[in-house]
Amino acid sequence: MNKSGPIIIIDDDKDDQKILTDIFNDLKIKNSLLFFNDGFEAIEYLNANETNPFLIFSDVNMPKISGFELRAEIQNTQKLKNKNIPFLVFTTAASSKTVDDAYTMPVQGFFIKPSSYKELETVIKSIVEYWQICIASNEYH
Repeated sequence: MNKSGPIIIIDDDKDDQKILTDIFNDLKIKNSLLFFNDGFEAIEYLNANETNPFLIFSDVNMPKISGFELRAEIQNTQKLKNKNIPFLVFTTAASSKTVDDAYTMPVQGFFIKPSSYKELETVIKSIVEYWQICIASNEYH
């Protein structure tokens, strides 16, 4: 896990992208943000670049390929799997099946986007702080 690497956010909602940019700036999180409108764009980027991102935040329902299809592609590509990039589902709604399916993949977290700016800021802050102190298996190889 590259704690200083970029944070990838896959979300096709431009308003959400703007809000998340504002929150990361307000929190003074130094990692660069890379936004993708769909999982296909994200997987192309991950395969074409040697960059080792810090975190991936992915919506579930998106055009071209879903967040779950993106997660499966990462898990099935050894080069990407070895990067140990925490994959977090970040979506507006969920069902028990969606949550169960996500953790079966596996994902490292499932979050429903809060509706208020302050709550969303609190969630983002908690997630980033947690992963900044978390130890990944590739840190000991």
